[in-house]
Amino acid sequence: MNVDIQALNDKVQKESAFVKKLTEEIGTVIVGQNYMVERLLIGLLSNGHVLLEGVPGLAKTLTVSTLAQAIKTKFQRIQFTPDLLPADLIGTLIYDQQKGDFTTKQGPIFSNLVLADEINRSPAKVQSALLEAMMERQVTIGENTFKLDDPFLVLATQNPIEQEGTYPLPEAQVDRFMLKLSVGYPSRDEELEIMRRMAKGKTPAVKAVVTPKEIISARNTVDEIYLDAKIENYIIDIVFATRDPKKYGLDDLTELISFGASPRASISLVKASKAHALMRGRGYVTPDDVRAMCMDILRHRVLVTYEAEAEEINSENIIQQILAKVEVP
Repeated sequence: MNVDIQALNDKVQKESAFVKKLTEEIGTVIVGQNYMVERLLIGLLSNGHVLLEGVPGLAKTLTVSTLAQAIKTKFQRIQFTPDLLPADLIGTLIYDQQKGDFTTKQGPIFSNLVLADEINRSPAKVQSALLEAMMERQVTIGENTFKLDDPFLVLATQNPIEQEGTYPLPEAQVDRFMLKLSVGYPSRDEELEIMRRMAKGKTPAVKAVVTPKEIISARNTVDEIYLDAKIENYIIDIVFATRDPKKYGLDDLTELISFGASPRASISLVKASKAHALMRGRGYVTPDDVRAMCMDILRHRVLVTYEAEAEEINSENIIQQILAKVEVP
């Protein structure tokens, strides 16, 4: 297969120009959190939903709302609470007495960017109401099915499940998030800047610097980024090592993994690695792109056994061992 890498690089440079504008605009409000901002943009470029997990107060909600303001698009924030109903999310049928017929009232899900805030504070039936929208990009209300606008992205925040009043997300829904980010505390210097900036009580105004058309165009370029057969096999090896670790010389992990990653993980790893390459201005994927995205793609897809939990081994420890063992092309 003949691929003009230089032409691809030139196209990537052109299509990724808006990333710098978007990052700078977000930086007028958000201090640090470069990892979180970059991964949100990768989700945007690879058309994948993002789940952000971290303790309250780490600017998860502020970062997502700032990103939405920097894009000329429709944005909805939905605060998930224990008394939220599925109809509050997707909409419902309302009976019109004058016409003697039902009319559809669309819910806040009908937007381009949807922030599902503290998603694990609502029961499973509400969380499950998102499933069709996330996977099929459509919503069914009564007998009618409505297509959602493009781009459509769910950016969800959740508190660690050990906290009071939280419900674990169903595995089927967790798997539909392309990325799960583990958001940590800022550094000392970053927190000092946050304190000085936010203590003034005024949040800087955010300008819309990117259009949905630019994002969709960049997504098409992401699809064109070159992925060598060796990199494809490297991705397959990593995912298969989560299912059959013994085959890859990881006998110790056999009793620690309950379920390995699904085929959706392989697809997501390809898309995210291509988006990561585009963020770096390259028209081809390297093993470093794959390794950079592995943790965010796999941490919520590799389920550990009770034995692993007893030994305080989590999915991240397992993924690190796999990356250290699987041969890099």
